[in-house]
Amino acid sequence: MIGSCDAENQDDVLKNEVPESVLDYQNILKKGKLVILAENSTASYFVYREKEMGFEYEILQEFAKEIGVELEVKIVSNLDDLIPQLNNKDGDIIASNYTVTGERLKIIDFSTPFIQSPQVLIQKKPDGWQKMKPEDLQKKLISDPSELAGKTVDVWLNSSYYQRLKHLQEEIGDSIHIQGVDGMTGSDELVELVSQGIIDYTVVEENVAKVNARFYDNIDISTQISVKQKIAFGLRKSSGLLKAKLDKWLDKFLVSQTYNYIYKKYFETDIVRIDATEKFVGVGKGQISAYDEIFKQAQAKYGTDWKLVASLAYQESKFDPNVESFGGAYGMMQFMPNTGPAYNVYPDSPPDVQIMGGMKKLTADIKFWKEIPDPVQREKFALASYNAGGGHVKDAQRLAMKYGLNHLVWDDNVETMILNLSKQEFYRDPVVKNGAMRGTITHKYVRQVYARYLDWKTKYK
Repeated sequence: MIGSCDAENQDDVLKNEVPESVLDYQNILKKGKLVILAENSTASYFVYREKEMGFEYEILQEFAKEIGVELEVKIVSNLDDLIPQLNNKDGDIIASNYTVTGERLKIIDFSTPFIQSPQVLIQKKPDGWQKMKPEDLQKKLISDPSELAGKTVDVWLNSSYYQRLKHLQEEIGDSIHIQGVDGMTGSDELVELVSQGIIDYTVVEENVAKVNARFYDNIDISTQISVKQKIAFGLRKSSGLLKAKLDKWLDKFLVSQTYNYIYKKYFETDIVRIDATEKFVGVGKGQISAYDEIFKQAQAKYGTDWKLVASLAYQESKFDPNVESFGGAYGMMQFMPNTGPAYNVYPDSPPDVQIMGGMKKLTADIKFWKEIPDPVQREKFALASYNAGGGHVKDAQRLAMKYGLNHLVWDDNVETMILNLSKQEFYRDPVVKNGAMRGTITHKYVRQVYARYLDWKTKYK
């Protein structure tokens, strides 16, 4: 029998015999999990309607399946810590929409690039842009990088965007006021600040810009300021075998139908837009939609006012039972693939099944918020849950309590904290369990759906 000291010595000998480039991969297999260091963003990783999502997250989920391990996500609060955490072995791979640069290659390795994308300028469209002619709108926007002379652009200091703007100054022979922000502020947050008019400009890759433009229709992303940049996963210099395995797998995966589906889901599918200034016109004869009778039958079965569910359906899809939207949401009620089957709703379900499923879900969401004493406020909590997922709403409740607001009232209380969940000082608070979200979207969603519902209550029976 080998003594414990002898066994430890034997393990040390074996470790010494295995090249360091192999150990990282062997340890992943031994632990049974691949740990990724991710940013809380659409390109990297986020939680949407109770589902873990993200372009890079889904790619690496497929790779983890391929090598027979689980995927674990570690959110990196400060992007400046990505490389230090990787080299400290806090994770195995950086998955944070990371551009390949010469400076970074001195410190870490990169996988085969999985996407190439130019950097684009994010700028806010002028007020009243919806009514402008395209040529008049274009005159109000920066359309050439040289027009950035004298302008202020906020970007992450240790990013390829910052370096590109420095080079652009040399190219145009004029100064750009480059505001370098620390790694605590991510690209999605900077884009939202442009949309809100808090900062003038920022720069992100076009793939990230496309996703954000689906949520913020008042931003322009058409002005490119660079050639295509290679975006890849970051790995330690010592992770030679892991890199070889990942590269070999990516070579096949990037030409697969699965990759094409994931890419389309994040960068090519749209969301249904509702213009608050657009006057709603029913289908005539006192009807809201062609599906009113089905909505009424759903109310008779589940009890929730059919006009509230109809207002939600209009917001989600404009009553289109065949639409597929961002993140794989489908149908009139925009069920996510992980949620729809629980309500017997699938992408090919007929309208009556979709409506019954939507009524059942919203009714369940209302009952879930039974702690809310006021029925109107309870319905608004339910609408917020339908849009963002109950986890994010619970986070907003906890923040409301922490900051002295009424956690049982949506209006001007919890909705205030929903707005704040897109700001790093709030979504990185220890009481927040589900990370960042686009709070402005849910805030507007609840207000628009409920205002339309109140209007329809007076006009339709």
